[in-house]
Amino acid sequence: MANEMANKVSNPIICKLMDQTLATRVFMLLVLFKFGIAAEANSMDYNSLKNLMQEWDIRPPSWKSSDPCAHGWEGIDCTNSRVTSIKLAGMGLKGQLPADIQSLSEIETLDLSLNKELTGPIPTSIGNLTKLVNLNLAGCSFYGPIPQTIGSLKHLYYLDLNNNNLSGQIPPSIGNLSELNYLDLTSNKLGGNIPISSETTLGLDMLHNAQHFHLGNNHFSGSIPTQLFSSKMALMHLLLDRNNLSGEIPSTLGLMQNLQTLRLDWNLLSGPVPLSLNNLSNIAVLYLSNNQFVGPLPDLTGMKTLNYVDMSNNTFDVSKLPDWFSSLPFLTTLVLRNNNLNGLLDIDTNYGNQLQLIDLEQNFITNLKQYGGTNYKLILVDNPICNQTNMEKNYCIVPPSDSSPSTPPNNCVPVVCSSGKVSSPNCKCAHPYTVTLVFLYISFSDFGNSTYFTALEISLIQSFWDHNIPVDSVSLDSHSLDLLDYLHLVLEIFPYDQDRFNESEASALVSVLNNQTLSRPKYFGPFFVQSGLLYYAQHRGSRKALIIGAAVGGSVLLLLLALLLRVYALLQKRRENGQWNRAIPLQAWISRSTLPQLKGARLFSFKELKECTNSFSEANDIGSGGYGKVYQAVLPTGEMVAIKRAKKESMQGGIEFKAEVELLSRAHHNNLVSLLGFCLEQDEQMLIYQYVPNGNLTDSLSGKSGVRLNWMRRLKVALGTARGLAYLHEHATPPIIHRDIKPNNILLDKDLNAKVADFGLSRSMAGSDRDHVTTQVKGTMGYLDPEYFMTQELTEKSDVYSFGVVMLELITARRPIEHGQYIVRVVQMRMDKTKVLYNLRDILDPAIGLVTELIGLEMFVDLAMLCVKDIRDRRPRMGQVVKEIENIINVASFDAAANSPSASAGYEDVSKVGSEDPCRGHVLEY
Repeated sequence: MANEMANKVSNPIICKLMDQTLATRVFMLLVLFKFGIAAEANSMDYNSLKNLMQEWDIRPPSWKSSDPCAHGWEGIDCTNSRVTSIKLAGMGLKGQLPADIQSLSEIETLDLSLNKELTGPIPTSIGNLTKLVNLNLAGCSFYGPIPQTIGSLKHLYYLDLNNNNLSGQIPPSIGNLSELNYLDLTSNKLGGNIPISSETTLGLDMLHNAQHFHLGNNHFSGSIPTQLFSSKMALMHLLLDRNNLSGEIPSTLGLMQNLQTLRLDWNLLSGPVPLSLNNLSNIAVLYLSNNQFVGPLPDLTGMKTLNYVDMSNNTFDVSKLPDWFSSLPFLTTLVLRNNNLNGLLDIDTNYGNQLQLIDLEQNFITNLKQYGGTNYKLILVDNPICNQTNMEKNYCIVPPSDSSPSTPPNNCVPVVCSSGKVSSPNCKCAHPYTVTLVFLYISFSDFGNSTYFTALEISLIQSFWDHNIPVDSVSLDSHSLDLLDYLHLVLEIFPYDQDRFNESEASALVSVLNNQTLSRPKYFGPFFVQSGLLYYAQHRGSRKALIIGAAVGGSVLLLLLALLLRVYALLQKRRENGQWNRAIPLQAWISRSTLPQLKGARLFSFKELKECTNSFSEANDIGSGGYGKVYQAVLPTGEMVAIKRAKKESMQGGIEFKAEVELLSRAHHNNLVSLLGFCLEQDEQMLIYQYVPNGNLTDSLSGKSGVRLNWMRRLKVALGTARGLAYLHEHATPPIIHRDIKPNNILLDKDLNAKVADFGLSRSMAGSDRDHVTTQVKGTMGYLDPEYFMTQELTEKSDVYSFGVVMLELITARRPIEHGQYIVRVVQMRMDKTKVLYNLRDILDPAIGLVTELIGLEMFVDLAMLCVKDIRDRRPRMGQVVKEIENIINVASFDAAANSPSASAGYEDVSKVGSEDPCRGHVLEY
């Protein structure tokens, strides 16, 4: 029989096998069978990797052989000739995650983090990777829902999807991941309720082994479920900040005895803080700020390990700083800004020697008593005590920012490097790999203390060495805190005994950093890598674009929405308590000796204005807003005017009122509203403008005014506004920065020509020998320049940013922040230049006209997106914007004339747009 078999086969190995003993034959057959199966599986994995290589357009030097396991492909690990790990973090992958990823059935680790051009939905087939333990897709651009099939990954331990564009609800099937330890969904667009289990569904409350719930910066709504928490859970980090959660904090939260960090800030939570929170004896970081909490401050005596407390921007009623704060020995930071702390502040106890900051800005403190040690920083800015004379003012001045962490040389003399190289802490020249780390929280406030940052550097170096990455040293340089209270740190990583890292080594660095279970000093929370630069060849001091781009880009919505809520809370509180500041005595200003040089604007008497408004009757009331009311009136000369009258509790400070009068009286242009005069009698603030009938742009876009703005009319409005701003920036002497460009402040005359109005926040560049002025940030959220907000450096480009937002509002008729979404971000995510109208049809205002009429819309959107660039140097000047809009109008007019002669009569020569009488203006809403 053996001979018959030998005759039927030609394989010499099998032929030789037939000559062996039966036992030997059986053994060799088993070995051959084993290697035959392995070879087949290896071939299957190779084909899958080859498909990925083609999909992502990736060609690492080592990806050449047909055996990824035997020849050591970069980023690929194998076990028994099967691919078990793919780590391609920060490799510049482009494309989508294909459905046939499921063919890699033995894979346990999939790390594709920090590949910004990796997009598309997460395929449902990912649920077939049933051996997956670690899944890291952080920092990519995946969109759509998280697939329900992810609940099939029974062995999943680590799931990180932060900083994508995922939407929809958290799939309840995640509750099936009983081994899950780490869940990070930060900074997506996820919404709906937090899922909890019931008789028919699963929920997050089933994840008893999870230590990390990072769900911040999403759109979750509804209440925090009571059932979410139980004594069975091992949760250490609960991050729910920057959502739309409402209702009270459930008392069951006090059952989480392992909890170390709790962030509930920037939600809509209300009511008193439950007493059960005092049971959280292991908590170190507590953020309850920017909610609607009421009642007394919660007693935190039981939180003996507490480092950092922020309960600002609530309505806690506090007549005295509670004594129990002194019983917290490790407390470094106490923030109670913008609450109802009032009367005498009696700090009569000694705090622990760890205390660094007590921030009580924007309260109603009138007196201060301090006893004991005062090594900490006390801030009482914007309290009544700071308006008193003969008072120590150290605590009434906004303290300067602490110096940025900067790693000193390691007992060596820095060398002068060439070719764009940088001297490392060990004084060796190399190109560092530079990344920006974003920490989700910190538990200290003294950034001038290098001890914290030195400990972080040591921890990072040890982690790289543990992963066999050739790192010589690391250097921390430049920090910034955004309004999410996320800390941005620039990190330089220097290679050991080589000029620079190669792509494979850089990918390994990112993979280590993006593993948020990485050990780190206790004062630093988990972090993610926001940006990376492999070959850093710029001068060491030239970091501005990198820092600002990292700190601002991709977070504009969060910053603006956060500041919007903060400013609103402050204004609302001040109005309710009648504490609005009047900066200077205005009556002194109108004396003849100090009256400014006004060109055409005159001082009206209160009696004149009362008579012509029929005692400010409701019949003459034509508009109102936060500032006050606007009345229509006819002067004795027969001239119709609009009179803006401030409410007593919302009067501008004298400086702002004076600035508006002076600037408007000397700035004359067809596209600026004209000021006729003002009134300051009988403790009044009134401005008198010439009246026009068509209200402001907000009313037109909302349909309130009855004015229909088609495409060409919107282009005219944009052009008129741009011309007005270009005049202020480039032709006024000295130049003027408006600081509050928005549709409410763009008025439309009888021919729908735009006129820029409301100069109360404007700043003159007089006396400035720089390209910017450093000033307190002011403006309207949604239109505020993020670089101005981050640096407090005001330039003409700040107006350009605001104008870019107005351009987007012109085509969508959406408010800049609507339903938790920022219009700039919405357009960025929807834009697809390969499709008609850039794929924006669904968000265009239906009243704008037919699609076939929107000639030049793509050019208009391109210009708007240039105007809203995060870095101001990349934005155009207003003069350039004017020319571009003129070009768009000419293109649209020519096309319309060519295709519809009768329609061309409705389009005007661009040179005539905005040429109406400059002495007309109107204000309806402020």
